[in-house]
Amino acid sequence: MKREVRVWIWVSFIWFESPRVLFFGKCWLRELAIQRGFLFNLRCGMDNFRQQKVQKFEEFVDCRLKPDLLRAIAERDKVFEQQKIFSDLRRNIENLEKNSVTSLRTLVNLGSEVYMQAEVPDTQCIFVDIGLGFHVEFTWSEALNFISLREEKLARQVEECTQLIASIKAQIKMVCEGIRELLAIPAEISVQERIF
Repeated sequence: MKREVRVWIWVSFIWFESPRVLFFGKCWLRELAIQRGFLFNLRCGMDNFRQQKVQKFEEFVDCRLKPDLLRAIAERDKVFEQQKIFSDLRRNIENLEKNSVTSLRTLVNLGSEVYMQAEVPDTQCIFVDIGLGFHVEFTWSEALNFISLREEKLARQVEECTQLIASIKAQIKMVCEGIRELLAIPAEISVQERIF
């Protein structure tokens, strides 16, 4: 005799009855509930008010906090790229000064990985992109001074972005803890409390 087990699972904020639990839903709490063996039945478990609150909290996390987190991470990555560009420029200028290079032959990327040979007759002055498409002619020492100022500014921007990311992650965790309390799922067991 084949025995059919019916459980209630949550998919896209709708409860439905399924003969098998094969789908892991969007929210980590649902996955946690399934992994720990907590199966929720709409008739016996959550009332309508709790269900609506959980839905609103999950929508807030999915539609507001997660996109904000992705934007903040992307912004920090852009700042990291700018930091790398300026550190490479600093290293190149220091190598030019160290080796007393007065002229230079190099390859210039024209786009789409197409390169052309170029010759620089005088390397004492260089053009540095200062932003918004403007380039300024600097001597090596002026360029190094500008780069150090710019690197300090970029370091402050990285710190601000990192604090913003940490704040958003804390907000997500706080909302998920609220959802956990609404669903009456026990808190995670800390490492010290676990018995091996």
